[in-house]
Amino acid sequence: MSINPSLASLKVIARIRTQFPEKFGVPRQSGVIEDLKAAIHFEPEYRNRDAVRGLEGFSHIWLLWGFSDTDRGEWLPTVKPPRLGGNMRMGVFATRSPFRPNPIGLSCVRLCGIETHPKYDFILQVAGADLVDNTPIYDIKPYLPFTDCRPEASGGFADEVRDYGLKVIFPEILLENIPEDLRTPLKAVLAHDPRPAYHRERNPERVFGVAFAGYNIRFCVEGDTLYVCEVETL
Repeated sequence: MSINPSLASLKVIARIRTQFPEKFGVPRQSGVIEDLKAAIHFEPEYRNRDAVRGLEGFSHIWLLWGFSDTDRGEWLPTVKPPRLGGNMRMGVFATRSPFRPNPIGLSCVRLCGIETHPKYDFILQVAGADLVDNTPIYDIKPYLPFTDCRPEASGGFADEVRDYGLKVIFPEILLENIPEDLRTPLKAVLAHDPRPAYHRERNPERVFGVAFAGYNIRFCVEGDTLYVCEVETL
């Protein structure tokens, strides 16, 4: 059987601009933090408004994208999912780990609007993305509730692990450094505990830093409470 040559090399049609310059702190799944806004900028070749005609009628869209910041190394059949604390191996195809034979991700995001832009002609405003800034987008498809939603579906081992939110203590004097429209999504990011699961027990007193929207948010966690201790401008 011959292979369609167009499948041998995916084309980057757009890039997403988010508040995360690095993967530490990025939500572990799309839609977890609905207040987290992002923008999709199309590459010059695909800046044709006709290409998104009708898309405004959909509330959500699928993004097919590439794990551009992941050093995959040699392919392995099993990985250690962060959701299981990084201590248990599962089959790579039973996880959403970035360490895959093909570094491709899939995210469902809310489409907030299609806006005219002076530089990019038009951009897609979205919410709930779980991508690093400047991640390449390979394709965009509409989310279809009648077929994409499966309320009866089971979630495998992911159903057995529940993430409980942290209480966030963010001193007002530090919070004032953050633009007002970014405060709510930032606190939501912190409440979901950006620390890798394997650090939560081994380094309970460690001070971590999350790069977010041009700031380095330094924090520590004690029990079920996260304390912001410093805000640095990057």
